[in-house]
Amino acid sequence: MQAASSGIGYGLKYQARCISDVKADTDHTSFLAGTLSLKEENEVHLIRLSSSGTELFCEGLFSHPNEIWDLVSCPFDQRIFSTVYSNGESYGAAIWQIPELYGELNSPQLERITSLDTQSGKIKCILWWPTGKHDKLISINDENLCLWSLDVSKKTAQVQSQDSAGMMHKLSGGAWDPHDVNSVAATCESSLQFWDVRTMKKTLSVECSHVRNVDYHPTKKNIIVTAEHESGIRIWDLRKPKVPIQELPGHTHWTWIIKCNPEYDGMILSAGTDSAVNLWLASINHEDLTTESSQAESPVRVVDPLLHTYSDYEDSIYGLTWSSREPWIFASLSYDGRVVVESVKPFLSKK
Repeated sequence: MQAASSGIGYGLKYQARCISDVKADTDHTSFLAGTLSLKEENEVHLIRLSSSGTELFCEGLFSHPNEIWDLVSCPFDQRIFSTVYSNGESYGAAIWQIPELYGELNSPQLERITSLDTQSGKIKCILWWPTGKHDKLISINDENLCLWSLDVSKKTAQVQSQDSAGMMHKLSGGAWDPHDVNSVAATCESSLQFWDVRTMKKTLSVECSHVRNVDYHPTKKNIIVTAEHESGIRIWDLRKPKVPIQELPGHTHWTWIIKCNPEYDGMILSAGTDSAVNLWLASINHEDLTTESSQAESPVRVVDPLLHTYSDYEDSIYGLTWSSREPWIFASLSYDGRVVVESVKPFLSKK
């Protein structure tokens, strides 16, 4: 089903590719978005959905040095977030804090809590501990995966352990397993690589081509979803990782990002360079998860459970997030700086 967007819009001043749900804000449905301008002063927007659900407004606007390539809100403190940034030549990462009385200040400035400086590699993303309050972070650069210990009060971050991706792999992103906090997945061109953060040793490698993004199923252990350039969307059972258990068509051009809904089982969002957001309902049944039959006897199940296509965009979509407070709401961000918030409530009855 395809239709123009009926969502609520909000415009950033510059191009952008990063948006994050503010999970720790339990009183409001809020998002953080960061811009990507090489020549201008970049901005972080704190965007809030009105209580009526009919309007998006800017709750806070903060200047940020350099282009923002990755932005994630801290899951346990709504005023803290991480960014990966670039000045056009080199990349860095930092943890930031929004001033407490930002609403009363004329030009509130972000406080840099600490930088996450690694000596080698081009940093790609920051992962926060997936459940509850914790001092551990993971940074992924193209060469290494690093486990950090963050002390907000002392404004320090120290590397606890790290491991190299190896000469054959260039890492591009990743996800932290919410069911097993000792496991982290990292994406690279030809595979998914998994690490045990206790030992910082690789535990598994899953072959997949041109994988761009990965997300863990929020309620089913061992189930992950990948977005791949040419193969669309694939769903994997890590207990039998040779072939995916399902394939979804994806997009008409590159599938760039996928997000599993935090509450509604099987509901998946995807976006890409075809200027569209797709809403899927992928039913992962018991037959998909059985381990009795060999994979050679269990061909990939190709399905097309597309519920809706949101197509009222004029540029590629790199930013996508569900709201954890109202899980029927999602926000998308196209490269031209346009934020759109939509509700999937009309499709929940089809579950």
